[in-house]
Amino acid sequence: MIARLAPIDCWIFDLDNTLYPASANLFARIDTRMTAYVARTLDIDAEQAFRVQKDYFHRHGTTLAGLMADHDVDPHDFLADVHDIEMDVIEHDAPLVGAIARLPGRKLVFTNGDKPYALKVLDRLGLGESFEAVHDIIAMGLVPKPDPSAYAGLCAAYDIDPTRALFAEDMARNLQPAKAIGMTTLWVDNGSEQGPEDARDHIDFTVHDLASWLTDIMEDV
Repeated sequence: MIARLAPIDCWIFDLDNTLYPASANLFARIDTRMTAYVARTLDIDAEQAFRVQKDYFHRHGTTLAGLMADHDVDPHDFLADVHDIEMDVIEHDAPLVGAIARLPGRKLVFTNGDKPYALKVLDRLGLGESFEAVHDIIAMGLVPKPDPSAYAGLCAAYDIDPTRALFAEDMARNLQPAKAIGMTTLWVDNGSEQGPEDARDHIDFTVHDLASWLTDIMEDV
């Protein structure tokens, strides 16, 4: 396995439930605000709004993409609203900070969230200075993962050779387009996966704790 990782010179990480543990339950706060936003926008009750929200997530990749397609929602208003949350559940993660610092090559964040929110999370984790860039939903032209254009745009923006890149994600379905263009894929299987389970032959590595895995591979090297 170490031989397979030797060519990697670009390490790409999803943000939510990947760089912090799903057990922190931070995304639940965003989820609650998204449900409320859908309810206000469509003038429906919370139960209906939750169903609509999840339908959009499964069919469009994100709730925002569905709202934009069907209701012409202002993406900036949506993103500012749903990310207006307290982050007290996110703690400084010294083992992860150290493990990422030791990785050889470039490091980037690739998220369906927006950059201001991502930077707040990274600062809480102690990773504010750890990444070259955050490639967010705005940089994707508001077309989220797992749309293949998001991955192509990332590689073009930062001159990434996908065959020399590893992408770590908690959503297995978001790894499939990465594998299709030659990336090594790492699934952070921490219980946050949503949606129907599919064939997972597009996953190269499966881990339950990202920091431990990154530390172990560097110790082995």
